[in-house]
Amino acid sequence: MPRSLRKGPFVDPSLWKKVQKAKADGGHIVIKTWSRSTMIMPDFVGMHFAIHNGKKFITISVSVDMIGHKLGEFAPTRNFRSHIADKKGKKK
Repeated sequence: MPRSLRKGPFVDPSLWKKVQKAKADGGHIVIKTWSRSTMIMPDFVGMHFAIHNGKKFITISVSVDMIGHKLGEFAPTRNFRSHIADKKGKKK
């Protein structure tokens, strides 16, 4: 369920400060964050984020198509190995 329109999008205040500082410096530094629930704003386009997935940091570069999504959507927390039954059935 989306967030209420009267509340506006959620952006972590400390992350917002880091983004504003990086934009002022003009550098392309990688911003580390644990805030997976932060919504991607238009100011984030062109920035590089290292998003924590519970084990390691996944680096992403924000593009225009990502606006309105959450940071956590681009750093999967689970990795699919395979169905072991499928491998057993294919051997002959």
